[in-house]
Amino acid sequence: MKKYNLIAEYIRKSRRKHKNEKIEDNVKPNLLNRNFITDALNKVWDTDVTYLIFKGTRAYLSTIIDLYDRHVVAYKISKHNDNKLVMDTLNEALTKEKDVHGLILHSDQRFQYTSYEYKAICESNGITISMARKGTPIDDSPIESWHSLLKKETLYNNNITSLQEYIVLVEEWILFYNTTRLKSKIKKKRKTYAKREK
Repeated sequence: MKKYNLIAEYIRKSRRKHKNEKIEDNVKPNLLNRNFITDALNKVWDTDVTYLIFKGTRAYLSTIIDLYDRHVVAYKISKHNDNKLVMDTLNEALTKEKDVHGLILHSDQRFQYTSYEYKAICESNGITISMARKGTPIDDSPIESWHSLLKKETLYNNNITSLQEYIVLVEEWILFYNTTRLKSKIKKKRKTYAKREK
């Protein structure tokens, strides 16, 4: 081409934004800085999505926990890891808990938490968004540890035969965790939560 003074024309492909792509402009600073202790309910929530997998079949669990006593505020399970999963979880939490103005909602930087819909719901309810640093799971360790505990005590210790059975087991475990299980370090806090539920 150089011999004949020809210039190749390159067509630059436009980069389409995937619907599940993180929106960098909506990434928020880490307000907790690994300080996961709070003195009252509905001051700081921690949220994340994890997978539930059994013999190659997969579902997704979205959970919100309160960092005051680690109880599960809301959760949803879906076959799809999409915005709807996270929005449904957040909306359920907001239906249960009315007084959330000024609450901090902490998460990682996955695409659902940087979506405009998530941002709008939080802003309209007076919720401040906080995010772990990219690729730093320890910044989000309470919910990471909680999901790890759930899997350890369900999938690995039970004779289940299908994903659907596993999902039922997960739901039963969450109910047990919220209503019965008491860890020594948070007994007093759970008593406060139990009184609120009466």
